[in-house]
Amino acid sequence: MKAQIVFLAILFFSVFTSCSKDSNTENQIDEDQIEESDDVMETEEEEVAMYFPPVDSDTWEATTIEELEWNESAKQPLLDFLEENNTKSFMVLHEGKIVLEEYFDNHSATNPWYWASAGKTLTSTTVGIAQDQGLLNIDDKVSDYLGTGWTSAAADKEAIITNKHLLSMSSGLDDSLGDDVSPSNLQYVADAGTRWAYHNVYVKLQDVVAAASDSNWSDYFNTALRDKIGMTGTWIDSGEGLSVYWSNTRSMARFGLLVAANGKWEDNQIVTKTFLQEATETSQDINLSYGYMWWLNGKDSYGLPQTQLKFDGSLVADAPADMYSALGKNDQKIYIVPSEKLVVIRMGNAADDSNFALSSFDNALWEKITNLIQ
Repeated sequence: MKAQIVFLAILFFSVFTSCSKDSNTENQIDEDQIEESDDVMETEEEEVAMYFPPVDSDTWEATTIEELEWNESAKQPLLDFLEENNTKSFMVLHEGKIVLEEYFDNHSATNPWYWASAGKTLTSTTVGIAQDQGLLNIDDKVSDYLGTGWTSAAADKEAIITNKHLLSMSSGLDDSLGDDVSPSNLQYVADAGTRWAYHNVYVKLQDVVAAASDSNWSDYFNTALRDKIGMTGTWIDSGEGLSVYWSNTRSMARFGLLVAANGKWEDNQIVTKTFLQEATETSQDINLSYGYMWWLNGKDSYGLPQTQLKFDGSLVADAPADMYSALGKNDQKIYIVPSEKLVVIRMGNAADDSNFALSSFDNALWEKITNLIQ
């Protein structure tokens, strides 16, 4: 009898423990499912909020300053400032919809204009697409794709330069020798990864993509990026191994919108969110305000082209801290501000003196934009 009682007690305890564990497991699954569901809902809300213009049409929905409850009285001072400072075109998108689209100095929506170094971000994004497709790895050596002798550096020094070093402007090659990117002009100054310098050697990434895709740069870019989001435009040879992208203003805005939407165009993931997150974060520990060819606001310090000086403070003090930008010679601009759901485009001649990237115009412009959106 005692044996039966003990047996029943053990059996009861085992069943109770098992049920308790199952219950805990079920609770855990339910909690995980809820968290996953919340994440999905948040993602879906973000996607629903973002508008994308059709790929095969000039149609583009608009919203108004009044609907957004922005400061209407700040609009005309902003437009006057832009016109006074040699602007050709200016666009503001909010959640993908056009708030402002203005053209100056006989420029129009169909006229092309050069991106200058703002187009570097087209190259970095295309590299990301090629990596997503398994064609290359940014941690690979450049010589894995171009062969040895693509620089004039000693073989052991050239061998440590990776695609990521080109993306982050930390190749260690001499930036004082001009735009020529032939091997004889790509000379060693420091080990890759130990020196930040704004250098046109980045363009070798276009050759890397061409080699990895068994294509040519323009064809791969057009198929993998441009055509998928309805951009127009073309790469035009500017000599010395460099090419500059030309397009209308709306094409620049389409690209800015793609990046603002974490690489997704409607239901099509053009480039992974993971790559773009890397591209818009500090890429090395020398110039904190530089990602993969994107300029980053809100950091403690920044470096600039053609100098090894470090400057304290944020890149554009009057702009939102989370802003990141594509900046080109003579004030070609793509500003992306996640916290405000903004994409801002400026094309034109230099606002003041000729410049390579950042200028005093950035801060002055953001004073005007801030007055508008407050």
